[in-house]
Amino acid sequence: MNAIELLKDDHKKVLKLLDEITSTTERAVKTRTDLLAQIQAELSVHTSLEEEDFYPAYKKAGGKEQAKMYHEAVEEHRAVEKLVLPDLLATDPGSLQFSGRIKVLKELLEHHIEEEEEEMFKEANKLLSKDQLNELGEQMAAKQKKLKAAQK
Repeated sequence: MNAIELLKDDHKKVLKLLDEITSTTERAVKTRTDLLAQIQAELSVHTSLEEEDFYPAYKKAGGKEQAKMYHEAVEEHRAVEKLVLPDLLATDPGSLQFSGRIKVLKELLEHHIEEEEEEMFKEANKLLSKDQLNELGEQMAAKQKKLKAAQK
């Protein structure tokens, strides 16, 4: 599997979960709790794959602009992981505050995904050969399987 396709598949999964959770009401406490746990698990694995495998390969293949985008993407991950998600996890899923925070998470992730897919992935397709992307994809798919198994 191509590394970019693997990451795009992850993006689709997370966006679908975000659509589901943002369409819930304050009464859907269990649904919100379950969906948030799924989102957190997906993001944890996805972030590992990007930061440990894809981003370094992208940065290494590129120049100053790619290094800048690499650092911006890592910073966006940090904002979600260290600031938004912990607040969300500590928020009552039956509250309006939860609705607001989940909307902010969704907007942050939509922006991040759009930048990756429209800029970083397109550049990576030019900077890395098809073989490199496939090899990276295989490596990431194996790691993804391992990380998801460890979550269970």
